[in-house]
Amino acid sequence: MTVPLRFGYKASSEQFGPSELLEFAVLAEEMGFDSVFLSDHLQPWMHEGGHAPAALPWLGALGARTSTIVMGTSVLTPTFRYHPGVVAQAFATLGVMYPGRIILGVGTGEALNEVTLGLEWPEPPERFQRLKEAIILIEKLWADERVTYEGKYYSVKDATIYDRPPADQTVPIYIGASGPAATRLAGRIADGYITTSGKDPALYTDTLLPALAEGLEKAGREADAIDTMIEVKVSYHPDHDTAMEKTRFWAPLALSPEEKRDVHDPLEMQRLASELPLERAASRFIVSTDPDEHVEKIARYVELGFRHLVFHDPGHDQAEFLRMYGAEILPRLRARFAD
Repeated sequence: MTVPLRFGYKASSEQFGPSELLEFAVLAEEMGFDSVFLSDHLQPWMHEGGHAPAALPWLGALGARTSTIVMGTSVLTPTFRYHPGVVAQAFATLGVMYPGRIILGVGTGEALNEVTLGLEWPEPPERFQRLKEAIILIEKLWADERVTYEGKYYSVKDATIYDRPPADQTVPIYIGASGPAATRLAGRIADGYITTSGKDPALYTDTLLPALAEGLEKAGREADAIDTMIEVKVSYHPDHDTAMEKTRFWAPLALSPEEKRDVHDPLEMQRLASELPLERAASRFIVSTDPDEHVEKIARYVELGFRHLVFHDPGHDQAEFLRMYGAEILPRLRARFAD
């Protein structure tokens, strides 16, 4: 393996308030995790017990409390709630403050985050085009001293980002995708690709990874030119019933795209999720009491070619998870895939 594996922690901003979440992320660094990523949601998946701290100020606070971890969004939508120029400014500032430690993860968005603010929710082709144009504009603002840009969806006039990292330390942009079009785009123009685990294995082998390879080839890039990141959903506990029960809060993840595509209200999302049996709620997670079984199932994603695995545990006791996974799983993974 030419690129070292990295193991990260998914900070569940949909489940915890900002101060509590910050302490978990600091503990992740102490326990040997390499990165911390969080979503940028206006609203959570569940109304009762849900949270939605803003990602941008939280990342600034995390940088001040840590020294080694890489941190970023997985993902932020730079096309509706934010003008791309605001995203460019915010992440340039973070990049100056914490050089080499910031990643901007972007995606096409979800109705849950945008419709509540009165924004029109367009069909997927327009969301894709908006994302592509937003990335182009963000990169221009980082690269050029003075930018005038007139796109189909966004424009700036005589714009300058005054505080930004030098050209050789630009914040990398990762594209999050679960479909072939955005995955191809990641292969063509992004520094990294983000997807999630627990779906039909054929989606990765037959659709997503071939699309990523196609995008890389079209751009004349090497197969290992970008970071390949996957959020791996795991529920680890010595007691099997506890490991299963932990997944209940994240039952909305088990809803099909058709079931949740246009849902913008956490109350409705919670209602839909409450109708799912526990077995279906747990279906997206690696649920096991055995550390070796976790390693074996995680290894499948490494063998597919993912090099940056970010672990998402659904339980309410995240400190317990971080200590157990840091002590029992990460060393096994590093030993198994040591160069």
